[in-house]
Amino acid sequence: MPEYLAPGVYIEEVSFRAKSIEGVSTTTTGFVGPARYGPIDMEPDVITSLGEFERVYGDRQKLEFAGRQPMDNYLWHAARAFFQEGGKRLYVSRVFRPRSGSDGYARAAIGTDLRFRARFPGSAGEMRVRLTLRLSQNVLSTEPLLDASGNVQTVNGKVQTRPKVGSLLDRDIVWISNLASPPSPPSSPPAEGPGDYYIAKRVFDAAAKEWTWEFSALGSATAPPLSPLSSEFQNVIKLQDLNPDIHGDTVRLVTLSLAVTSADGDTQIWDELPLDPKHERAGSPDSIFSRFSEDPGSLSQALRLPIVITAGTSLDDGLKVLGALIAHDPNLRNNLDQLTSSDNQRSIVLQLTGGNDGERPAAGEYEGKADPDKTTKSGLKALEGIDDISIVAAPGSTFGYDNSYQPDAQTIIGLLISHAENMRYRIAVIDSGNDQAIQDVRALRARYDSKYAALYYPWVRILDPLTQREINLPPSGFVAGIYARNDINRAVYKAPANEVVNLAISLEQLLNKSQHDVLNPEGINCFRFFEGRGFRLWGARTISSDPEWKYVNLRRYFAYLEHSIDKGTQWAVFEPNGEALWANIRRTVEDFLFNEWVSGALLGDKPEKAYFVRCDRSTMTQNDLDNGRLVCQIGIAPLRPAEFVVFRIGQWTADRKS
Repeated sequence: MPEYLAPGVYIEEVSFRAKSIEGVSTTTTGFVGPARYGPIDMEPDVITSLGEFERVYGDRQKLEFAGRQPMDNYLWHAARAFFQEGGKRLYVSRVFRPRSGSDGYARAAIGTDLRFRARFPGSAGEMRVRLTLRLSQNVLSTEPLLDASGNVQTVNGKVQTRPKVGSLLDRDIVWISNLASPPSPPSSPPAEGPGDYYIAKRVFDAAAKEWTWEFSALGSATAPPLSPLSSEFQNVIKLQDLNPDIHGDTVRLVTLSLAVTSADGDTQIWDELPLDPKHERAGSPDSIFSRFSEDPGSLSQALRLPIVITAGTSLDDGLKVLGALIAHDPNLRNNLDQLTSSDNQRSIVLQLTGGNDGERPAAGEYEGKADPDKTTKSGLKALEGIDDISIVAAPGSTFGYDNSYQPDAQTIIGLLISHAENMRYRIAVIDSGNDQAIQDVRALRARYDSKYAALYYPWVRILDPLTQREINLPPSGFVAGIYARNDINRAVYKAPANEVVNLAISLEQLLNKSQHDVLNPEGINCFRFFEGRGFRLWGARTISSDPEWKYVNLRRYFAYLEHSIDKGTQWAVFEPNGEALWANIRRTVEDFLFNEWVSGALLGDKPEKAYFVRCDRSTMTQNDLDNGRLVCQIGIAPLRPAEFVVFRIGQWTADRKS
C-alpha cells in the first residue's frame, strides 16, 4: 500500500476488471530427424517457409548413410508437406550419427595454419569458398597545419599542411606506395608507384602530445618489397614521413571479401573483412577469424555463417595471414599491387571436401542429450525448451520398420509418446511403417496406448520434385500441416479429419470400407480415396484405450485450454490467497470459457450448461490454505466429432399419425 506522508494529491492506477486469458497457438510443430546440413546441438529456431528450411538444413537431395542405399530426404519432404498443407511455424531438431573415423565435417586449408571447415556436419557442407583481396581507395590526405594559437600556418603565402588518414583502425593492414618516387612536377598529378604492406598501429606522440599513426612491416611474412625501391622504404614508417602532395604517397586498406557458395548454388558474400586476428571495431573483435569463429555468440549468427575459419598460432598478425595467402598463390601479390587487376586475379578458390551424412541415426540420437555445462541439447531434448510447440513428429523414423531398423523405430515411437506426455500440451503424430499390410499396422498399434498420440496409415504417394518419380512418404508431415490448416480455417475443437491432402497423387495402399472398418475402431487413422472428392484424411482418433480421450480434437482442445489457462494465470502466484483472489480467478477463467462457448466450442445452449468454475472454500481445505495452495475446479462440456452420421429412413403415409 502506498504511503501518504505529506499533504497533496496522489494519482494511482488501479484495475477494476479481471485479468484476461489469451489462447495459445495450437499449430506450431516440431520435427526431429536427419538432414543434409544444419545444427545438431543448438536450440532450434523457428522456420516459416521451405526456402528458410533449405538455408538452414540443406536441400532435398537424398541422404547417403554409410553402408546403405541413398534414402529419400524424409525431413525435407515432411517440411514441404507441412507448409503445402497449411502449416505456418516449424521447429526442427536435426539428428546426426557420425561414421566411424569421420566426424562428417567438410574441410579445406591454406598451408597448415589457415583452416576452413563447414560449420555443421553433412554432405551439403561441401561448399565452395572464394577469398578475394581488395585495396580500398586512398585514405591518405592532408590538413592545414595550425600554430599554437590555432591559426593556419603559411610560408610565403602558401598554406602548410600535414598528412592525415581517415577510415583507419588499429591493426588494419595497409598498402603504402610511392615512398621512393621522385617529386612529381607541379603541373602533372602524381603517378602511383610500387609499394609494400604494413600493419597500422595507433601510437602517442609525446613531443606533439597527440595520437598519430605508424606503419610497421616487422614480422611480415610477405615477399620482399617490389624493386626498384630506395632506402626510404623502412621497416617502420611514421605518418609524418608521408607526403601525398609532393610524392603522391598513398595508403590503401587491404581487406578480404569472402563468398561461400552452397551445394545448391546459393551464394553469400561478406565484404571488408580485416585480416588481423586481433583486429577490433568499437571494442569488439571483428576480424575474419572472430566473425567466422567456432562460437559466433548467437544462434542467429551461427545459422547465417556457414563456415568456421581458424588460424594457427604462427599466424598472429594480419601480415602473416596475408603472407600465407600469397604463399598459396604467388601470383596474388603482383595482381594485388596492380590497381587495375580484376577480382578473379586477386582471388583464391577453395572447395571444402570430406562432408558426409554419417550413419543412419538410431534411437539414441532421436532421444538426444542435454549438456548442462555447455547448455547444448540435441534430439527431442532440444524441443523441450520451446513452449510454443503443440505437435511433434519424427518423419521417416519408421522407414524399414519391418526390417532390421524395427527396434530403433519402436523405441523412437515410444520416445515421441513419452515426450508428448511429459510436455503435457503436445500430441505426437506417429507414422506407420512403409509397405505395411493391415495386419502389420495393427500389430504396431497394439504396442502402444496413450491419449497424447495418434497413429496414421498408410504412407502418401507424391511426385518427387527431385527425381520426377512417384515416391511414398510418411504421413506425419501431411498430418501436421492438416492440423494447422484445420485450426486456422476452423478451430482446434474441430476434428482434423475429412480434409483434402493437397500433395497426394495416390496412397501406398488404397483402402476400402471393409478394411477401414477393421482399422478405425483400433484407433488407426486412415487416408482414403473417394471418387469425386480426392484423397482425404479420414480418421481422428488417438491410440488411447480410455474412451474419454478417444478423439484427437478432444485431446488437442483440452491441451489448448490447459495451456492457455496455465499461461494466463501466472499473475496469481504469490498473491494473497483469499476471497478477492478467488473471485478474480473465477472471473478470469469464466470470461475465457464464455468466449469459447460463444465461438461454438462447448456443448450446451446456456453457459451454465457448458462449463462451471469453482474457486472458494468448497474447493480448498484449511490444510490447502496453510500450505499455500489455491485450488480451482473447472468443468467443461466439450464437443465430440460426428464420426458416424446416421439417417434413419422409413416408409410413411399421409394418413399415418406421427
